[in-house]
Amino acid sequence: MLKFLLIAALSMFVATAYAQNTPCSGKKGGVAACTKDGKFICQNSTISQSKKICQK
Repeated sequence: MLKFLLIAALSMFVATAYAQNTPCSGKKGGVAACTKDGKFICQNSTISQSKKICQK
């Protein structure tokens, strides 16, 4: 039972860390589209400051 709880806690931690490192995460609502120059357009109509290149 302890192993199960440990695995569940670790998987939640990893999922949270991943979500914080993606373009347009959190209140921005996720990626809606890409600009022609490879920037991310978020669901709330802002452009992400991410250094990653959008290839959607």
